[in-house]
Amino acid sequence: MAADRSYYSGEHRRHGTNIQVLAAPDGTLLWTSGSLPGSAHDLTAARIWGIPHRLKTTGLITLADKGYIGAGEHVRVPYKGRNKPTSQKDANPAHARLRGPGERANAQLKAWRILRKLHCCPLRAGQLVKAILTLQLREAR
Repeated sequence: MAADRSYYSGEHRRHGTNIQVLAAPDGTLLWTSGSLPGSAHDLTAARIWGIPHRLKTTGLITLADKGYIGAGEHVRVPYKGRNKPTSQKDANPAHARLRGPGERANAQLKAWRILRKLHCCPLRAGQLVKAILTLQLREAR
């Protein structure tokens, strides 16, 4: 199908999607985006969905990986580079520890068998993830 060509990776020989996920500090899933082609950069995807702008307008701060460098002051990323001062070297593991619950939230999504090998158009992956989010939130109550 022509609509899903942008989702196909010739290198990996499969379709890939980029879905943005926001989780609470305790790892509870809060929001998921629709799907974009897997080749979309994380920061580009976040900007398409308006995440940095909404964080700025609400005054919330979030932790992210190095794929979000340049997202703005409300998105905290680890320090990069080799010759960092000791304070920055100590800050990066602390940043990773704080991000851990959010990474577990992503792992919970990926554990759903239906997402491992999609048998539908990749455009629907975002809808599937939103349905899974609803099921997980309902189960948590």
